[in-house]
Amino acid sequence: MAAPVTAPSAARAEANRFLALIATLESPTAFDAEAARALRRRKVLLDRHGSERPAAEVAVGPVGWTHGDVQHRNVLWLDGRIAGVIDWDRIRVRPLGEEVARTATVQFGGENGFLDLERTAAFVAGYRSVVPIPVAALADAVERLWWKRMSDYWQLVFHYDRDDHSCDHLFLPAERFLIWWTGRREDVQAAFAAMP
Repeated sequence: MAAPVTAPSAARAEANRFLALIATLESPTAFDAEAARALRRRKVLLDRHGSERPAAEVAVGPVGWTHGDVQHRNVLWLDGRIAGVIDWDRIRVRPLGEEVARTATVQFGGENGFLDLERTAAFVAGYRSVVPIPVAALADAVERLWWKRMSDYWQLVFHYDRDDHSCDHLFLPAERFLIWWTGRREDVQAAFAAMP
């Protein structure tokens, strides 16, 4: 499957665009100041790690139909059993490793600025006991997700481009998580290589 990889120069240009926008604000808020600091840190990370982005434009399979946003907020429980899964707007064919990587990082990381590697390993081992995904496919998916988070500013797009502040609370925890993840990429890969 085609999996475009954002160039470091494009990610840097987007950071500069937001920094320029923040600089023009007449009355910057605390969020604006934090966002500017985070953007300057992100540019440093891009400079240091831009050459480590995934090189291939094709993701490693297997592929299949996936939900696209499996997480605790989208699973309904009744009497200790799953009663339903909601929010199917992202359903499409994609690498299964991408679904596993995204689900684990949303479920076991992010909000506190780190990934619970033990829970991630248990989740991955459990998933692989049912769906045999090769370690190489998971490793590719994890690196692609890391780079997507390195090169994407979706919360700032919502805040500044759409004037939608509903995701503001997600930006700084995501930045802390990115910094933590970048410093521990080998540990994260090891968690995703967990055997069933």
